[in-house]
Amino acid sequence: MFIHQKTAIFFSRLSLFIIYVWFGLLKVLGVSSANPLVLDLLQETMSFMSSGNFLIILGVVEITIGILIFTGKFPKLTLVIFSAHMIATLLPLLLLPAVTWVKPWVPTMEGQYIIKNLVIMALYLNIFRTRL
Repeated sequence: MFIHQKTAIFFSRLSLFIIYVWFGLLKVLGVSSANPLVLDLLQETMSFMSSGNFLIILGVVEITIGILIFTGKFPKLTLVIFSAHMIATLLPLLLLPAVTWVKPWVPTMEGQYIIKNLVIMALYLNIFRTRL
């Protein structure tokens, strides 16, 4: 069975939209299970920022990324924001090893959660490639 590229891209956009808006909304509402990890990273990198404000800002940024990916508007801006977000999501693997690794090459649940972002990156790059 053949799936048309436009259909695959639509469902890719929809999937990323759901993930980004859902996870962003959880951060805005202060109920995300990722909040402790985010706050640990914030403390490690930008301890001068208010944690409550940061979670709201991050949530709004994630919601915005989801909307931009789904609509396909401003693809270059979306790529920049998305890339910065992905870099930030990978930082705990380097900066918070006690939280993300049991031992070398054995990630904790949090580490696995972060590593799965490689799939999100690949999916987005496939979407972005179709906009060039």
